[in-house]
Amino acid sequence: MTNEGEITILVADDNPDRLELMCVLLRKAGYQVFAASDGREAFEVACRERPLLVISDVMMPHVDGIQLCRMLRAHPELSITRTLLVSAMRVDDSSAVEGLEAGADDYLEAPYDPMRLIAKVARLAERARFEAALRESEERYALAAQGANDGLWDWNLRTGEVYFSARWKAMLGWAEDEVGASVEEWFGRVHPEDVEALRESIHAHVAGHSAHLELEHRMRHRDGTYRWMLSRGIVVRDAEGRAARMAGSQSDINERKRIEEQLLHDAFHDALTGLPNRALFTDRLGQAVERSRRHEDYHFAVIFLDLDRFKTVNDSLGHTVGDHLLIEVSRRLESCTRGEDTAARIGGDEFTILLEDVKDPADVLRTAERIQVCLARPFDLCGHEVFTSASLGIALSASHYERPEDILRAANTAMHKAKALGKGRHQVFDAAMHSDAVSFLRIETDMQRAAEREEFRVQYQPIISLETGRAIGFEALVRWQHPERGLIYPKEFISVAEETGMISRIDRWVLREACRQTARWHGCWSQRPSISVNLSAKSFLQPDLVEYVRQVLEETRLSPGCLKLEITESVLMSDISSVNSLITRLRALGVGLYLDDFGTGYSSLSYLHRFPLTALKIDRSFISRIALGGEHVEIARAIVTLAHSLSLEAISEGIEEEEQLVELRSLGCEYGQGHLFAKPLDSAQAEALIKGSPGASFVPRREAGLGAA
Repeated sequence: MTNEGEITILVADDNPDRLELMCVLLRKAGYQVFAASDGREAFEVACRERPLLVISDVMMPHVDGIQLCRMLRAHPELSITRTLLVSAMRVDDSSAVEGLEAGADDYLEAPYDPMRLIAKVARLAERARFEAALRESEERYALAAQGANDGLWDWNLRTGEVYFSARWKAMLGWAEDEVGASVEEWFGRVHPEDVEALRESIHAHVAGHSAHLELEHRMRHRDGTYRWMLSRGIVVRDAEGRAARMAGSQSDINERKRIEEQLLHDAFHDALTGLPNRALFTDRLGQAVERSRRHEDYHFAVIFLDLDRFKTVNDSLGHTVGDHLLIEVSRRLESCTRGEDTAARIGGDEFTILLEDVKDPADVLRTAERIQVCLARPFDLCGHEVFTSASLGIALSASHYERPEDILRAANTAMHKAKALGKGRHQVFDAAMHSDAVSFLRIETDMQRAAEREEFRVQYQPIISLETGRAIGFEALVRWQHPERGLIYPKEFISVAEETGMISRIDRWVLREACRQTARWHGCWSQRPSISVNLSAKSFLQPDLVEYVRQVLEETRLSPGCLKLEITESVLMSDISSVNSLITRLRALGVGLYLDDFGTGYSSLSYLHRFPLTALKIDRSFISRIALGGEHVEIARAIVTLAHSLSLEAISEGIEEEEQLVELRSLGCEYGQGHLFAKPLDSAQAEALIKGSPGASFVPRREAGLGAA
């Protein structure tokens, strides 16, 4: 049994998905909900819990919805329970009529609008509560009506005169002597959209088609506003059965309707921005999918939008500013769409837009461009001028999607493609993206297993002194020994690792393994090669990085001076103050810091001197063209000169030709690596190089510069 005053609802449906969806909708609307998977179970639950309302699917095994209605009506303790049947059949079909004759109070066609469902439930639940109170006793009903301060009316159907109580008039803002005795005093104040329904309901009750009158409608107040009222009434008949009088009450339910509408709004709208939420967006998208099936000339599109710099705003300026940014973005999105379109926030900094009735795909692209231009304008948030951009993914209905989630997933995939291509742009989904997404998922799954099965490997590429031709250290490079695909190189899995968050785990494993192997070489041979390890931005900016490096060096007993950590320019400029502090602490340990891929990022030369770096690594893109001479040589010369002016050493990547080596030597570049010297080696091959010929052996530490401990 439930507590007094609670509105309890029983939902019966043999389809688990439909059952769960309806239960979720009703619970969000504030009702207590019981569930049953067939009619037999529903009747047992109804007898035990005595719900005010039963919502039942028509077609169910064992006991269907129509049979359930008859069983409920025949049970004396369930006489006030109202019943709502749900079916894909039209109300005028024979089964629908049979259901109503069996005692169903209302009918809902599927697929249904969630808002229409909530409205019907609210009406039937209120009706059940009213009848429950009515059955207590006429005296208690009269006291309840008086306590509710309802207005009363008494209509003489023979003379047409209507008595309106003082309260009836007062709740509409009128004095006792300002309202006459004509029925038009009532009908004339009913909202134009509701008056016909009121007339029909009265006519149906007078004609004997309903047990009583009960209708919610709007009434015009003296101040010109419309307020929701609940009109109830019953006909009094003479000895011949003719309707002679009709009397009833009018209750002000405006506040209740406001709360219901607010609850319904909250269930389907985002609390922060007021935009539709994922549930409402998915419902409208589902309706668009259905329309596109029925009408070949109807097309729609979905835009999936993700802000590019939202986390930076949140982390640097705080969540309050972040919330204001989301609100302002919402307003700008609404300004970029038409009235029939739907802009929604589906979580975090992700938004979706449903463009209805698209005549030309070019219109969708123009909308995407308009959104990006609109969002590019600065935001004034709590005294801060904030700039942001967005990555947009577009999916067109021309691809004939079967389910809303399919087209939403496609737009999301296209958005990630746009973000991967450089952010601040839009991308239209195509079949290749789906293939890429499947491949991404497969790699992600395999990579999780790879970490558990220890399938990652480290290869070592020698770093060579360009003056002596001798190897003075190695760069540790991660590889994946896949059990089916063989050796996989980083370009195939590092981006997946970065997006899924596995990159830090891989980076730390490589660091530990490379240090362990290098320390082993130091213990076996007189040569003491350095080892350089690449760290991603996510790994480098971990708050415990310095302590982790210290721990690895202590565990492996590797001299700190033999470890070089490589970071990119993007890491350097992400947070200058924090990064500078981090590099300083690592240098205090004795660890070297290389700036990798120099010349391809966006670091400011005016800041470069502030970082206690060890060396600049010239990106292979410059080295590959250096033999052509001209500006390519001058760029390399400028980088080498810059390195020396900052007391840094220069290392060239990707040396593959003798001409490149000659040119780099002439520029004064100290070190290099590339296939001209050796491809990446496994640990055994690297060890053989250490023990090999004098030309490949390590030079004494005092001569090696970068190799010095």
